[in-house]
Amino acid sequence: MPSGLAALLDDVAALAKLAAASVDDVGAAAARASAKAAGVVVDDTAVTPRYLNGVLAKREIPIVRQIAVGSLRNKLLIILPVALVLSEFLPWLLTPILMLGGFYLCFEGAEKLWEKVAHHEGANAEPAVIEGPQAEKKVVSGAIRTDLILSAEIMVIALNDVADEGLPTRALVLVVVAVLVTALVYGVVALIVKMDDIGLRLTLRESPRVQWIGHALVRAMPKVLAALSLIGMIAMLWVGGHILLVGADELGWHGPYGLVHHLEVAVHDATGGVLGWLVNTAGSALAGLIVGAAVVAVVETIRRRRHAGHAAH
Repeated sequence: MPSGLAALLDDVAALAKLAAASVDDVGAAAARASAKAAGVVVDDTAVTPRYLNGVLAKREIPIVRQIAVGSLRNKLLIILPVALVLSEFLPWLLTPILMLGGFYLCFEGAEKLWEKVAHHEGANAEPAVIEGPQAEKKVVSGAIRTDLILSAEIMVIALNDVADEGLPTRALVLVVVAVLVTALVYGVVALIVKMDDIGLRLTLRESPRVQWIGHALVRAMPKVLAALSLIGMIAMLWVGGHILLVGADELGWHGPYGLVHHLEVAVHDATGGVLGWLVNTAGSALAGLIVGAAVVAVVETIRRRRHAGHAAH
């Protein structure tokens, strides 16, 4: 009996070790997948504060919370089941779907750059609304619709990184990525939108040093938003271009990615440092800019023709 109990305890211990190893594997895979999606995460973080322009300060956090819940719902109830079904039964579709997302990222990045160059930023943005249930509902629904596209890209990137794992592991990794990314993005968004309020409160303190920190926070807010916008734009071009290069290589067009990879290896071998990675990043961003600029040119041509057609009528 004792020996049977000892054997049972050994089995339990073995199962516990296996479960712990599985948790470690899922955590490591989720960390890798989240890192691959970092560019889109930055863009998601940069985009959301734009929807809170003009919103009453006391309603900012409740609205961010509603958007975060909607984002998590997008990831877990819409994107995750569809992604898992595709990965299980139509895995060959993942690369083309990922590339479609890459085209979208390149277009978004190039369009933002075009808006900066042409000096008509926000020309297509909806006017910010100030208060009221219907106004808040409009803000939240618009932000959640935008989040659906970015969340889909994040989840597909994550899934593509663990495509060789079993279905349970894939599902767990996507759940972990969904929760972690949502918490990270909207935690940072909440901090950003309240930074000026925190700064104003600090300016009312008695300590001159604390007051100085408060004024610094208030002054830094526009610069933080501008930096986030720039980082998000670069990240979209980089991630989108890299997705397209790797996807084209997997589909049989080896030339573009082969050239970038050859330059990366050559620079890495010559310098032995991080310059090789920078070459790959720059090549991906350049590819993203070229593709995005082409798409923007087509979209702008269509918009102008439609505008001319409406003007003629």
